[in-house]
Amino acid sequence: MRIPTVRLFDDTTGESLGIVPIDRARELSVERELDLVEVAPQAQPPVCRLMDYGRYKFEAMKKDKESRREHNVITIKEMKLRPKISEHDFQTKFGYVKNFLREGDKVKLTIMFRGREMVHQEYGRRLLDRMADELSELAVIERTPLVEGRNMVMILSPLMKKHPKSENRTNNTQPTPARAGAPAGDTAEPETGSEANAEDQNA
Repeated sequence: MRIPTVRLFDDTTGESLGIVPIDRARELSVERELDLVEVAPQAQPPVCRLMDYGRYKFEAMKKDKESRREHNVITIKEMKLRPKISEHDFQTKFGYVKNFLREGDKVKLTIMFRGREMVHQEYGRRLLDRMADELSELAVIERTPLVEGRNMVMILSPLMKKHPKSENRTNNTQPTPARAGAPAGDTAEPETGSEANAEDQNA
């Protein structure tokens, strides 16, 4: 059904033009070299705005990009190992760490020493060096092995950046082109120290 009248605003001047016939709204958009965009189709009468729609789209995309960047949360996963871990268990945990890095997460590798194992810390160091060496195509060492109490810790940082989940969200607040013949168009948190621990099956 054809829209007889619309409530019209000029975004470039902030002017409220009141309720005008749709044909007059079209004429004003041509005279002012602006786009006629319907922003509230459910209102009675529908609300339209005169705006530079191309510039609006550019600004909206810019703000959305900045918002995604601010909400890109980096998670630190933790993988615990024992210094005398079997080859089978090492490969299992290696697979988990590899997947974490591919998903863009940092990984905290923790070697847990018990009793007299503290005397032979070189075993733990060899495990960490091996892990870092075999993952060199996916990660870099952000924090070199360091002894903390009875643990030896190393942090790996992925070479591939994590894609923020907000990229897949759709902005539903964007105004839609008016049915009166308007042109069509489209319209992150600081790094956390949170750690999602992978269970150590050999503890």
